[in-house]
Amino acid sequence: MADRDPELNAAARETAATANSPAETSNRSRWRLPLMLLVPLVLIVAGGAWWWLNAGTVSTDNAYVQQDMVSISPEVSGRIAEVLVDENDTVRAGDLLFRIDPEPFRIALASAEAELAAAKVNVESLTATSEGTSVDIAAAREDIRFAADQFERQQALLDRGFTTRTGFESAQHDLQQARERLRNAEAAQRSASAPLGKGGGTTYPAIAAAQARVDEARLNLERTEIHAPHDGRIAQTDRLQVGQQIVSGVPAVSIVKEGRSWIEANFKETDLARMLPGQPATVEIDAYPGLELTGHVESLGAGTGSEFSLLPAQNATGNWVKVTQRVPIRIALDEASPRPLIAGLSVDVSVDVSGDGEAAKSIRPRQPQRPGSSTAQEAPAELASAGHARR
Repeated sequence: MADRDPELNAAARETAATANSPAETSNRSRWRLPLMLLVPLVLIVAGGAWWWLNAGTVSTDNAYVQQDMVSISPEVSGRIAEVLVDENDTVRAGDLLFRIDPEPFRIALASAEAELAAAKVNVESLTATSEGTSVDIAAAREDIRFAADQFERQQALLDRGFTTRTGFESAQHDLQQARERLRNAEAAQRSASAPLGKGGGTTYPAIAAAQARVDEARLNLERTEIHAPHDGRIAQTDRLQVGQQIVSGVPAVSIVKEGRSWIEANFKETDLARMLPGQPATVEIDAYPGLELTGHVESLGAGTGSEFSLLPAQNATGNWVKVTQRVPIRIALDEASPRPLIAGLSVDVSVDVSGDGEAAKSIRPRQPQRPGSSTAQEAPAELASAGHARR
């Protein structure tokens, strides 16, 4: 072991001498400085290139696919008797979705029709009574005419002394009784005709009211069948169970309308300085890597997301902290997607703000004219219009 130590020490000294040779040290020093300068230079170039490529665009990943969605609510309450759709089924406008038990509504319709028939019978009875009073009135008038003739004859005979005072008073009494019978007959006619009064219309009120109840009952019976208002896909069918009691006005199922999709992108308020309707946009969908769709800015939101929240923030408090707000921007798609777009999908949106956009070109204001020029008075109006459109 002792014999090998000198050999090992000699090898170690030779290796150390080689590593610390002046030539090797010089080479390391020569490459160290360029490498130290190259790394920051590469970072600066890469950062400059990224800034140059993205200087004219703003982007956000807080964006989602949106589609028209309609909640279907029954207009009558009852027990679900039949369900004809399942989750994610495709339906066409007018297709039957589900049916509510129609038997209670058929009974209600039959009852309303019976009330209508009874109202018609009642009207006929009142009409006959009214016609009978007309006969009584004619008879009373005839009695008055006869009693008046007898009274005049008795009065003439009394003046000549050919009759008694008793006969004259009896004729006078008969005339008075005939007049009373006429008044009673006219009152009976008014009493019988009052329920038949049309009130300026062409139908008797009792019949019109009964007919309205029949129409309502028939409409409720028709409403037991719920149809699709437009084409789309069925969603949220959890509440559609045969035998379940359903209440009118409560959503029972939803239909997502197909064929029209847009993107709702929530941009920071600091990104809106150069954003205008008409500017081109690029949409990348997270669910379909590699799929890129083109579109354009359709409109800018009327308020920030916090303004339309259920409980808007109250900033007039002592602990207020400024937070960058998000503004919903609607992006219209210029091309059809080769893959199905599902409501709520996450997307990345980039908007090219280097141009003015199609809508902005039509509102670009002119340069102010010198006082006295022919268009000096037109410039303020155009500037005000352009400012209003940009706001």
